[in-house]
Amino acid sequence: MSHFNFLGIPVDGTIIRPAPTVEQRPLSDLEPLIRALLADDMIVEFGWTQYTPYYNDGDPCVFSVRTPWFRTPDDPVLEPQLTYQLRLDGGEHPSLGRRECRSVRGRWKYGAYTGPDEARFDRARALTDALESEAFDQVLLDAFGEHAHITVRRDGITVDSYSHD
Repeated sequence: MSHFNFLGIPVDGTIIRPAPTVEQRPLSDLEPLIRALLADDMIVEFGWTQYTPYYNDGDPCVFSVRTPWFRTPDDPVLEPQLTYQLRLDGGEHPSLGRRECRSVRGRWKYGAYTGPDEARFDRARALTDALESEAFDQVLLDAFGEHAHITVRRDGITVDSYSHD
C-alpha cells in the first residue's frame, strides 16, 4: 500500500529518513566571531577538529565540528585541542575563566562569570556556541575538509590531518 506519491506516482516501501539537519548558515555569519578573537592580543591561537566518525556505536556517522579550544599567553603550549576547550556544558578554561550554565528545555542558559575578563570569555563562548550549533558544519567542511585539525592564528590557518577512532 502506498503511503505517499512523488510527482503523482505512488510510492511503496520503507523510506528511511535521516535525522533532521540544522539549517546551515554562511561563512559571513561566522566571520565576525573569528575576527573578534583574532583582534584580541590575549588569544594566541584557537581551533577545532572536524570529522565524520568511522564508527558511532550503531548510530549514523555524521560529520561535525567539535568543541573549539583556545590558548592565551598564560597557557602552556600543550595539546590545546584536548586541554583548553570551552564546552557548552559549563567547562572551565584555565586562563579565560568560567561561566555557570545549565540546559533549560534544550537551550543553554548562562549565569555568573568567574575569571579575569568576561568580555574575552564571552567572545570565545560565542564561537563555541556557533560551532557547536552545527549551523556552520557545511561551510567548514567545504573550507577545510574531512578529518582535519584546524589551528587559527593571526598570521594564518593551519590544517593538519586528524586521526581519530
